[in-house]
Amino acid sequence: MKFPPVRALLAALFLAAGVAHADEATVKKNLETFLNAPAVDSVKKTPYGGLYEVVLKSGELLYTDDKVSFIIDGALIDAKTRKNVTQARQAQLMKIDFATLPLDQAIKQVRGNGKRTIATFEDPNCGYCKRLAKDMQNLKDATIYTFLYPILSPDSTEKSKNIWCAKDRAAAWTDWMTAGKVPAAAAAGCDASVVDKNVALGQKMKVSGTPTIFTADGNRLPGAVPLAQLEQAMTQAAAGK
Repeated sequence: MKFPPVRALLAALFLAAGVAHADEATVKKNLETFLNAPAVDSVKKTPYGGLYEVVLKSGELLYTDDKVSFIIDGALIDAKTRKNVTQARQAQLMKIDFATLPLDQAIKQVRGNGKRTIATFEDPNCGYCKRLAKDMQNLKDATIYTFLYPILSPDSTEKSKNIWCAKDRAAAWTDWMTAGKVPAAAAAGCDASVVDKNVALGQKMKVSGTPTIFTADGNRLPGAVPLAQLEQAMTQAAAGK
């Protein structure tokens, strides 16, 4: 049997890769035309029935075909493995490098030995954040970094700046979130620009709601998850699993 030259095989592979890239570029162009906005972050062909995965700049995940003749906004399930492909992919896309967080912009609280670490983005007027704050009073052996992230109202921004300017930020935050004790007005000249920096940071990280929790391994937990679920995620992150 005569085999084709290696150069010919390599040329065919490069040609196929070029066609795939061209298809992805076309899908992006056609979808942005449909959306009437440069809203697409990336396009990648999936191994499922000719579908293309489309990641929007908002973080949303869609599927379409090479002609953008339809758009699927929903979960893709692998029938063989029963794995929710969309959920797993979204978790991967929303993961962060925890080490890059500017922790000096957050309120730090240490419980017990503090060996397990999380960071949260929270609005002081968020009801779910208040529920989370009360639940986390029972959290043991943890270090909590709270990024003040006022996105609900101008009052949220004012409260956040007052809390940041408090002599004991952790106490001011906890007193307000768990007991409704209004933080004192910030002293004249206090630099609370960190709050604006947090808003910019959260937007860059696509934090669209509060609370949003990040475990030490970079995984994102949206919403006020039950304490047992949070404990499990923190323990797994600390163990490097």
